[in-house]
Amino acid sequence: MSDADIPARSRVGFAVRRLACIVATLLFGPGLAVAPAGAAGLDAAAIEKLLPELEKQVEAGMKAFSVPGVALGIVFDDKLIYAKGFGQRRAGDAAPVSADTIFQIGSTTKAFFATTLAQAVDAGTLKWSDPVVDHLPVFQLADPWVSRDFRILDLAAQRSGLTPYVNDGLTFLGFDTETMIRSLRVAPQVGIFRSDFRYLNIPHIAGGEIVASVNGDKSWFASLKRMLLDPLGMAATSATPEGIEKAENHASGHRLDESPVPIPFHAAFPYAMGPAGALNSNVPDLSKWLRLQLGRGHFGDKVLISEANLDVTWTPRVAMSERLSYALGWVIMATPRGRVIWHNGGTMGFGAHVGFLPDAGVGLVILTNIGSSGMADAVAQWFYDRVLGNPLVDNVAIGAAVAATQREREQAELKAFVPGPLPVDDNALAGSYASPLLGSATVSVKDGRLQVLLEKTDALLLLEAGKADPNRFQVRLAQTRAFVPIVAMTGNAPIGTIQFERNIGNRVVGFRFLDPELPHSFARQAE
Repeated sequence: MSDADIPARSRVGFAVRRLACIVATLLFGPGLAVAPAGAAGLDAAAIEKLLPELEKQVEAGMKAFSVPGVALGIVFDDKLIYAKGFGQRRAGDAAPVSADTIFQIGSTTKAFFATTLAQAVDAGTLKWSDPVVDHLPVFQLADPWVSRDFRILDLAAQRSGLTPYVNDGLTFLGFDTETMIRSLRVAPQVGIFRSDFRYLNIPHIAGGEIVASVNGDKSWFASLKRMLLDPLGMAATSATPEGIEKAENHASGHRLDESPVPIPFHAAFPYAMGPAGALNSNVPDLSKWLRLQLGRGHFGDKVLISEANLDVTWTPRVAMSERLSYALGWVIMATPRGRVIWHNGGTMGFGAHVGFLPDAGVGLVILTNIGSSGMADAVAQWFYDRVLGNPLVDNVAIGAAVAATQREREQAELKAFVPGPLPVDDNALAGSYASPLLGSATVSVKDGRLQVLLEKTDALLLLEAGKADPNRFQVRLAQTRAFVPIVAMTGNAPIGTIQFERNIGNRVVGFRFLDPELPHSFARQAE
């Protein structure tokens, strides 16, 4: 899930946007040279020989991607053989990153979720083939057949066929977990169920509710802690903003403007996403997680998951490209000289990569404090290629060029919106509106500007009229009360576009979001 620079118009998105394109570029760009034969006969000494150049790649990546700080760890032969920090925990401050520094790890959390599903299957409280609605009746999709046939395994397999990232933005608008799960019933079916890769987060939230229920726990994290984190000794890992803030040695997240800008922690994101991306962790803890994967469910003398059900989480379920497939919480990558199993994570202020070479016994953790996983992915692909003996590619240079191109495109999209005056009949837009899912909204004109108040959450949306269409408005979130830190996270970027709709008599009858990720309409209420 390489999300190098989330588009400004949809920064409320979560972490793998354009993954296949970016990673394919990193992996299969023009070869610069052919490496010597790879993983066969690999030993710790061979990995140690790579370290000086690996550190140079980290430093180059930090510069190319404007990353303030990085923590990196390598696992081999059931041990953490290398762990080091680079740069600063917070841009402009002296406190250095160490191997123990806590970072948000974003969507690398999804593999933990898949493993808790597998453990529930081991325990007999779930079956991979169980219909989700049998455990969570509120889980309903727009297509009744898909709703009924959506199985436990599908929750983590990213093959629903729904609009990618659909309704993730609701968490930034203050909506709760139940509303987010219910929001799937209005998500368009844009792909073929179980055939098309479509990256979502909300099904994981629903799955977390199921895991907690069948385990008799208060929350998914309570199950994770009892069944995985405690047995692995991952005491530094948490899933709340308080969990990272209270840690003395934690990194600050940064969004990238002209330079990295520190941002606050907030419960809305990624923590409201729970099993989709809420974890905070560090290199020593994640090395234990990788040892469990490389040990095929064994950790020391403990068996925490059966090999059979661990294999289920590693098995490709849907193609992303010719050489990339999605399994359950993992991306499976075919390279010329071996497979790689990995996932990345991008929150508003952090980027992470966690992966391993199952046939070589090598694992890798890269944690960064910039809101993009591009640098972590690029350095990781460099490392995998060297260990496996694949054709050599300048992954950092290629990745940085891709990220720069994306950023230029996003800035061009922003500039393409030309502000215009409010419609002459702007007061005709004012009034009460309602959505079956999101509740009431009040549209008003204040100080010559149109605004929308979402009554259920008190989120205030500021609308800027467009010149091309007097009924179309760019939307920003106002810095009111609880939403001040959210605006600081997003950098006051536009969060979407609203279109007011009129009937044949030119009377305003409603408005809707035009963004595919927010498929919601509000109907005008009688005065």
